[in-house]
Amino acid sequence: MRILVTGGAGFIGSALIRHLLDGSEHQVLNLDRLTYAGNLESLAEVADHPRYQFLRADIGDRTSVAAALARFQPDAIMHLAAESHVDRSIDAPADFIQTNIAGTYQLLEAVRAYWQGLPQGRRQAFRFLQVSTDEVYGDLASDAPPCAEDTAYAPSSPYSASKAAADHLVRAWQRTYGVPVLLSNCSNNYGPRQFPEKLIPRMILCALAGEPLPVYGDGQQERDWLYVEDHARALLRVVSAGKVGETYNIGGDNPQRNLTVVHSLCALLDELAPRPQGRPYHELIGFVEDRPGHDRRYAIDAGKIHRELGWAPQESFASGLRKTVQWYLKNQEWCRHVQDGSYRGECPGAPR
Repeated sequence: MRILVTGGAGFIGSALIRHLLDGSEHQVLNLDRLTYAGNLESLAEVADHPRYQFLRADIGDRTSVAAALARFQPDAIMHLAAESHVDRSIDAPADFIQTNIAGTYQLLEAVRAYWQGLPQGRRQAFRFLQVSTDEVYGDLASDAPPCAEDTAYAPSSPYSASKAAADHLVRAWQRTYGVPVLLSNCSNNYGPRQFPEKLIPRMILCALAGEPLPVYGDGQQERDWLYVEDHARALLRVVSAGKVGETYNIGGDNPQRNLTVVHSLCALLDELAPRPQGRPYHELIGFVEDRPGHDRRYAIDAGKIHRELGWAPQESFASGLRKTVQWYLKNQEWCRHVQDGSYRGECPGAPR
C-alpha cells in the first residue's frame, strides 16, 4: 500500500513509520507540521529510505493536504497528528481544539474529496484510520470493569474531550458520507524517543540529572502501559485487516500505578546507571500538587483485537521498561537535543 501518516514525526508516529518501512513493503508519506513534539531526529535512520517521503504541512490546511493526496495517491491514511499532553491542554486548550477537532475536520474533508474521486476498486479498498486514546472513556472506579469499544465516552480533560470530538467526526463522516473509516483507542504508550514531558522519560532524565522526581498527588493513578512498538504493530494490523466502521482497543495488558512505575524506573537505574555515591534513585522521589481533574484509573478491554485480528503485545512491562531505560542511557545526544531545543532545526524552516 501507499500509506499517508499524519503526525509521523511524533513519538507514536515515528515508531509506526519505522515499523512500516522495516516490517513491510509499504510506501510512506509522513505529513507533519513539526510542532514542538515533532522530531525528525527520531526518523534519522529512515530519512533516506527509498520508500519514505516527508512533507511539512498542517492537517488544518485543506489545500496543502489535498495537493499531497493528489500527488501521493495513498491507499490508506493513518491519522496520528494531535496535541496530546494533558497538562498542556489544561494550560492552553485552544491549541487542542484547533488541531484535534478543527484539524481533523479539515483533513476529513480533504480525504472525502480525494476518496470520492478514486476509481471504484480503489474506493472500496481505501481506509482511514483514526488513532485515538483510552482517555476518551474517562475515569473508572477501582472496581469497574475495563472499557470495551462500545463503552460510552466520558472525557475529563480538554485533551481527551478534543480527541472524543475528533472520534465523533470520523464516525459521522463514515455514516453520512460513506468514508471507509476505522478507529483505535490505545492505552498509555511508552518506549524510546518519547518527548520528555511524559512520565517515563521525564523521570529518567530527571533522575540522571540528580533532580527531584515529581509525582502528582499520591501517585496511585493507574494506567495500562503499552510499549510503542507493540502499538505500531497493532496499527498496521488494524489498517490492513480491520473491518470498516469498527473500533479496536489496543492495550498492553500491563496495569501499573504511577508511583510503582517510578519505583521500577529507579530500580532499573540503580542497576544500569548507579549514582556515583551509590545512593538509591528512589530517594529523589517527591510528591507535588495533583493536576486539576486528574483521572484516577483507565483500563481497557483489548480482547476484540486479540480475537478478531490476532494481535497481542510482545513486550511485558518489565521487558519494555528495561529496553526503554537502556535506550535513553545510550542516546543521551538525542535527549540533549530535545532538552536544549536544537532538534527543532533539523528541518529547513523549522521554528525554533
